[in-house]
Amino acid sequence: ARTARALGITTIAICSDADREAPHVAAGDEHVPIGGTTPADSYLRIDRVLDAARRAHAQAIHPGYGFLSENAKFAAAVVEAGLLFVGPPAAAIEAIGDKARARRRMAAAGVPVVPGYDGEAQDESRLVAEAARIGFPIMVKAAAGGGGRGMRLVDAAEALPAALRSATAEATKAFGDGRLILERAVIEPRHVEIQVLADSRGHVIHLGERDCSMQRRHQKIIEESPSPAVDPVLRERMGAAAVAVAREIGYVGAGTVEFLLDPAGAFHLMEMNTRLQVEHPVTELVTGLDLVEWQLRIARG
Repeated sequence: ARTARALGITTIAICSDADREAPHVAAGDEHVPIGGTTPADSYLRIDRVLDAARRAHAQAIHPGYGFLSENAKFAAAVVEAGLLFVGPPAAAIEAIGDKARARRRMAAAGVPVVPGYDGEAQDESRLVAEAARIGFPIMVKAAAGGGGRGMRLVDAAEALPAALRSATAEATKAFGDGRLILERAVIEPRHVEIQVLADSRGHVIHLGERDCSMQRRHQKIIEESPSPAVDPVLRERMGAAAVAVAREIGYVGAGTVEFLLDPAGAFHLMEMNTRLQVEHPVTELVTGLDLVEWQLRIARG
């Protein structure tokens, strides 16, 4: 809202019944109530969000960084309603959102991925056999997941069946999709993410890295930039790989490509976040750029 105001853009906040006094409501120039007291009955309701946009005569929707921000169906619905989506095309969100399909596509494009299994066959015997081929320790991951849900580190073969079952159950509950992928565990890695910006005319750049290795239960606690583990040569290599990921899926807007960096200096793609991240101010403080301003400028063409 602050950035939009500086650019001469009026902002309209939406709010559930529980959030009428929330800071984001006060920050907007106007606000539109959408009812409901839970996210499922308010911010996750595509119909209510679009109805609010129509009632307010909005021209664009900025999805923020939660709720529907990485939902391809929502991005498509916004465009179909004749509005600008301040983010990537629905096809780009879909292409990278499924970890299994994204792994296959990025490997084919020459982006380094962790050795593993991302096939469609999901029976336990097949997964056990693939784990033996890959070698332990193994990371079990939800194909549709994020935020550490459906993720298990397995050190030995005898612990794998139980881990597969619990990861499948957790992934099904959290994402409605129990498919798993297997990856060789990278021991004592650093978690380094690259901020990218892409416009609608084929230009893609990176803005360096944020090191988010300090975590608890796969949730980031501290981010720093530049990373103490990344020198100028490695930064350029990782940046080029991040740009390649964005180009491969036809990305537009601000996004973050996440890598695992092993102690030997090899890096592997983890995932891409197709939205602004809560930690984006770390990059803003280092570069002096307002990433929200660039999101809006890119959306304007």
